[in-house]
Amino acid sequence: MLVMGALYDERSTWLRRVLLMTSDGRSPAASVALVLAVTAVLSVAFSLLHLPSAVLFGSLLGGMTHALTSSTVIAIPPSAFRLGQALIGITIGSLVSLSALTGMGSALLPIAAVTAGTVLVSLLAGRLLALRRDVSPVTGAFAMIAGGASGVVAIARELGADDRVVTVVQYLRVLLVLLTMPVVTAVVFRPEHGLGRFDAGGATLAADLAYVAIALALGLLVARVVPVSTATLLGPLAVAAVLSSAGWLGTPAVPVPLQWVAYTLIGVQVGLRFTRASLASITRMLPLVLAIMVGMIGMTAAMGALLAWLTPVDGLTAYLATTPGGLFAVLATAADSGSDVTYVMAVQLFRLLVILAFTPLLARMLRRRAG
Repeated sequence: MLVMGALYDERSTWLRRVLLMTSDGRSPAASVALVLAVTAVLSVAFSLLHLPSAVLFGSLLGGMTHALTSSTVIAIPPSAFRLGQALIGITIGSLVSLSALTGMGSALLPIAAVTAGTVLVSLLAGRLLALRRDVSPVTGAFAMIAGGASGVVAIARELGADDRVVTVVQYLRVLLVLLTMPVVTAVVFRPEHGLGRFDAGGATLAADLAYVAIALALGLLVARVVPVSTATLLGPLAVAAVLSSAGWLGTPAVPVPLQWVAYTLIGVQVGLRFTRASLASITRMLPLVLAIMVGMIGMTAAMGALLAWLTPVDGLTAYLATTPGGLFAVLATAADSGSDVTYVMAVQLFRLLVILAFTPLLARMLRRRAG
């Protein structure tokens, strides 16, 4: 009887393990396959819907699909995550145009003032969000900071922020900007259309690949030497910006498939860290987030009006130059409406570079104050 009882207990234990694996776990290979399949399908769907950063959102949901439905633990290797950060840094650096930045000329002081005002508005918005007990001051600040969404998301965790909240809120703001910008442009400014087209680059594929290889190698070398938590992104960004400004390789850009790789690595990494509790927490904060964002978009539009009053630039160009996100859509709108694309690019890039350069210092200040 004792033997039969032991066999029964052993069989029951085995059966419970099988049922648990069937309902709650899956093999690592099946987990990776699920993440990649969901990422691919949703990225294509979001691209067809013209959503911003479709691949990042697709991969975010791909990681979440596994994290919320299985107990099997998978993770992006740290080296692969650093590669994603570096590629995003190079993508941002490829946009830097020395001629555009130096062309700000006598308007530099008003542009700097408006940039500082926009950053202060962002920090105020972040502070309002951090009134919630489940949002730290660092998370609130970098979730609401206006500009460089992909860069901020890539380094959010290293800055001590909750990258899940930062990712959702950052790209929700970008989506709101993209939805409101055409309405404001058409209703308030009523410009003509079809006056131009924005072209992001024109180098050959060989030049683009050489550009990425050089910026990646030298940038990661800089990151090893510079003792800054975000150097993995900022090092390649700086090298890429120097190469772009020098013009040695023409006007290179990061090939789109490599951008997809970067966004996938970042998005999956963040998605895999979601839990049901964190998802519920972020869902509960969305009404407050939307209310803060509406006010924030209105205040940045007021910054644009101030810029138009302080400088000779027209109102539409100033408005587009100060929108808090959606850089490529903003540049396309500026070209289509006949606005000063170079000016819009310069002001947007100036704010982006200022934000990314000062994120480590800002994070330390916020953590020290919270402590």
